[in-house]
Amino acid sequence: MKNRTKLKTFAFALTLTLLLPAGAACQGMPVYDNTNFLALGQSLIESAKQTSELLKTARFLKEQKERIEKVNAVIKQLRTVREIVENNQSLYETVRSDLRAIISSPYISPEEVDRISESFNSLMENALEDLDFMQQLLTSDMLNMDDAQRLEVLESQRMRSREVIREIGLKKQRYEILIEFRRIKEEINRRQTQY
Repeated sequence: MKNRTKLKTFAFALTLTLLLPAGAACQGMPVYDNTNFLALGQSLIESAKQTSELLKTARFLKEQKERIEKVNAVIKQLRTVREIVENNQSLYETVRSDLRAIISSPYISPEEVDRISESFNSLMENALEDLDFMQQLLTSDMLNMDDAQRLEVLESQRMRSREVIREIGLKKQRYEILIEFRRIKEEINRRQTQY
């Protein structure tokens, strides 16, 4: 009887196994694949290393960008300073050569010589004061300025130096026109006296 019960139970279990769908027969403890878990862990560690390297690279690039911006600011300052110095050199050359020609002209009276010299000298003194200020601006930290503020001051000085050159050019042109006018007037007067 015991064998018969065992046989019935076995037949019932076999029938159930064959008739039930495959998913129903496979229930039980879940199985974990340790190799996938290890691969996932290694992948996370590798991602963390890459993220760390990317952050280092981003920091490095930010530092390089700041350095490039500082260098660009210095280059702009140097260009501005170079133009100011060139403008002052041109101013000096103009005053030295053209003023001499104007003053030595026979059509300029002695009273006018002093006035003309004084006018040109005041422009030269202002230009020299600007150069001294520029030198102090670039060599001392008394003013506590950053590069942008320093560049702004230098730009305004550059505009002033351009204005001084323009003003000297206009003065020179006026005096040359005056000299030419007086020369022509004298020539006309001489012709009239000859006839």
